[in-house]
Parts: sequence; C-alpha cells; structure tokens
Amino acid sequence: MASVDSILQGVSVLGPVHESQKKILTPQALAFLALLHRSFNSTRKNLLERRIARQAELDRGVLPDFLPETKHIRENPTWKGAPPAPGLVDRRVEITGPTDRKMVVNALNSDVWTYMADFEDSSAPTWENMVNGQVNLYDAVRRQVDFKQGAKEYKLRTDKTLPTLIVRPRGWHLEEKHVTVDGEPISGSLFDFGLYFFHNAFESVKRGSGPYFYLPKMESHLEARLWNDVFNLGQDYIGMARGTIRGTVLIETILAAFEMDEIIYELRDHSSGLNCGRWDYIFSVIKKFKQNSSFVLPDRACITMTVPFMDAYVKLLIQTCHKRGVHAMGGMAAQIPIKDDPVANDKAMEGVRADKLREVRAGHDGTWVAHPALAHIAVDIFNKHMPTPNQLFVRREDVRIGQNDLLNMNVPGDITEAGIRKNLNIGLGYMEAWIRGVGCVPINYLMEDAATAEVSRSQLWQWVRHGVTTSEGKRVDKAYALKLLKEQTAELSSNAPKGNKFQLAAQYFAGQVTGEDYADFLTSLLYNEITSAGSPRPASKL
Repeated sequence: MASVDSILQGVSVLGPVHESQKKILTPQALAFLALLHRSFNSTRKNLLERRIARQAELDRGVLPDFLPETKHIRENPTWKGAPPAPGLVDRRVEITGPTDRKMVVNALNSDVWTYMADFEDSSAPTWENMVNGQVNLYDAVRRQVDFKQGAKEYKLRTDKTLPTLIVRPRGWHLEEKHVTVDGEPISGSLFDFGLYFFHNAFESVKRGSGPYFYLPKMESHLEARLWNDVFNLGQDYIGMARGTIRGTVLIETILAAFEMDEIIYELRDHSSGLNCGRWDYIFSVIKKFKQNSSFVLPDRACITMTVPFMDAYVKLLIQTCHKRGVHAMGGMAAQIPIKDDPVANDKAMEGVRADKLREVRAGHDGTWVAHPALAHIAVDIFNKHMPTPNQLFVRREDVRIGQNDLLNMNVPGDITEAGIRKNLNIGLGYMEAWIRGVGCVPINYLMEDAATAEVSRSQLWQWVRHGVTTSEGKRVDKAYALKLLKEQTAELSSNAPKGNKFQLAAQYFAGQVTGEDYADFLTSLLYNEITSAGSPRPASKL
C-alpha cells in the first residue's frame, strides 16, 4: 500500500484548521479522502452528466417507467437485503437535525431510537459547520460531547442507552471546495462519509452499533452502486469486514421511485432500507417535469401524503422494502411546539398524530421527527400499533403500483395568492438563514430545511412558466411574481434584525421564480456565498 506522504501529494486544504479540528483533519484521514476522490470522482461526475441527459429526455416529454433492463432483478423473489444491524432492528422513532454540538447532545438525550446527524439539508455547508460537525460526532461516539454554554451545561444522559447514530452526508452533486485533490474540489459526499467513517467505524462497532449512513438525493441505482463501491473500498482499506456499514436510502426523487428494487439490490450487503423523503420527493416531481404543463400542482398545502402520486410512492416503498427484508421508514413531522397558543398547538399536534397513525397502519417500520417535543407523540402511536420491533412481516401483497400510479397528478386544490406569498416567505426565509450559515430554520412553527425551500421556488418557477391563473383570477407571470417578491422581501427585511441578508436572498430568488433560469439546486446556487477558501496549504503541512 502506498505511504500516506505519497498519497497526500496534490492534496490541499483551503480552509482554516483550528487546534480542536486537528484530530479530524489528520494526514491519515486526508490520505483516505484523497484515495476516495481518486478512485471515485470520475464516476461521480459521469453520473451527474447522466442526470443532465436524463433531464433532457424528460424535457422532451419522455416519461419515466420501470427499467426493462433490470426486470430480472425486480421479478426475482429470492434475493434479500442485509439483515438489520446492531442498533437498527428497532427504529420506530428517529430524530433528525444538524451536527452543531447543542443539537447533537439534545438529540442523543431524546426519547428516540436513532438520531440522524445531518450534514445535508438541515446544515449550511460552511467550512466551520462541516469540520466542527465532524468534531462533535467524533466526541459523541466516544461519549465526550458534554459542554457548557454560558451558565447552561449540556450533558449526555447516563440513565439509558443512547439512540443509534446515523450520519447523512451531502448528496453526490455537492462539492467541498475547501479541500482539493490534484486541483479538483473533493465531493461533499466523500468528504462527509470519509471523515466520519475513518475516525469512528471501529469505535462505533466497539460500542455496539456501527458506521451507519443515510444516503440522499439519488436518482438511479447506478448512484447506489457507486455508494456500495465506496463502502467496500472503505472497509477494505481500514481492515473492517465488508457488510459492517449500513446505508438507508432516502427515496426523494421521482426517478429513484422507479428503481427501488434495484437500489436495494446494489446496496444489498449494506442496505438498511429506504425512507420516504417527502418534501424532496415533491420537489423532484416539480423539478423533473417542470416543462410539462400536465404536472402543474396546486398550493403546497394541498400536496398531502394522501394525494394519488404520494400515496402510490409510499405503498410501493413499503412493499418493496419488506419483500427484500429491510426497513421502510416514514417521513418527517416538521412541526415545532407553538408555546404561546395552546389551541393552535393542540391542532398542530393532532395533525402529527394523524400523520404517524397513517404511517404505522400503512406498514412503516419507523418515522421521523424534527423536534424532541414531538418524540413522545410518535412513540405513543408506534408503540400502540407496532408492538414488534418492526413490521418487516407486513408484506403489502395487496399493493399493485404501476407507472400511471406514480405519475398520477390528480391533486385537488387551487393556486392562490396566499400560496404564492407563502412560498416566497419560506424561500426567502430559508435562503437568508442559509447565507448566514444556518441550515435549519423555524418558519411559521415548522422546521424548514433545503427541501421545503426547493418546493417553494420550484412551484413559483412552474406557475410562471405555464402562466397559471390563481383562484382570484390573476394570471401568474414574471411581473406579478417579481412584484410579490419585492413586497415580501420588504416585509421580512423590515421585521428582521439589522444586517440581515434578505436583500441578497431576494437577488438570488428573483432569478429562480420567473420561469426562466432554474438552478439545479438552491444549495449549489448559493454555495459560493458561504465559502471561505483561502490560500491552499499542502495537507502534509497542517
């Protein structure tokens, strides 16, 4: 095997490295990142090019369908995914959130079964956020994450077993510009996965769990194959048995919904199931079919989990997972407590109960919450209706889902000016916070992340592009969208602290809501606003 010094040739770090971060950005860890980059970055870029080609087909009106070339995989009933790993047999309630130290402690102290530590949609990928997040998870795995903030102490509880830690790295499309290998920025996915895995794989196994991941934003089984190759190389490199890693895939794109069997198959030795990433899934439907007027959807509030295309996606996911012996995880309850209005809070919590009841009755093996206060609601529902550790035995053989079901856009509801303003408020509110380095934002008592902001801006783009008419009789065109954007920006800015970023957010947003330019992802569009790349330093000299 090549020496660390030889591997580090051509590796540079462009972000500052503080003393507390040096245990993460070690020469050995950076050499592992370089190995991952040189082994897989060309494949990653080819897969991203494949996405562009696929989008061009969709823009021409070609609709997705189940792949004929993988029919043999779908129709073979004998293969299975990996058995549930230690700490992942019972996942009835999972909490999700960013990797700041306070969140890490609070999440691990919650009455849940797992904590998804998120480097993706609920984190703004500043260099400090990404590296400090790795420091926090390194310490959390070793139960050394206690800290004091002012007069308040944050300590891990010792009276019960802590939730199993699962890490969500960034998607394949994002880069980490503060680390370059041979002049290229490293993939954000490989950076996040590589550092966590290298430092914590053996330690997490020693403590009774393992290196577990949530895998976001995939659009095909070939992207799952790439993750599986990364897992195998990583395990081989550190001398860990293949199959120790587990990956739960978020089915949050319409294209992945047609390849769920194939995605589990590609990851089968490492698969821990699939998850319904509901907001990203809605975003994907709008994005992929944005040029097709048959896919224009009403106000965001009308797109519930019971509308035809969402209901079909849930049923197929549960059936597919259980046929292959892996978990089918439910979606996010994004509500946060409304402390100053008990009536409104009771109504919101009743909505959470109804959503979780729908999930457990459908056959889901677990669900997500964004706030610790919601955990007990989800726990009560799942404990009552799922007395077993999971529902893998619920086969859902009654389900028959085809292409038309997944593409059934019969969604009742209207497009309203209130819906337009709500989308503008959510998009602006999230983008403004993201530019300040905050990736998880409470807006109107919902915890909004990048996915919900993407739904907002994509709907606005779609409505202008196709010249829809609101229920009030107003045609939605470029001038109207920009007028409302200006009004909402002025209102939000005037009510925000001095030095806010709403005007800057509005400049970016204006280019995304007129039915013309359409960035692939908001996070890619805004990334340069939060980078702080300095002069490159050789990794061997840190």
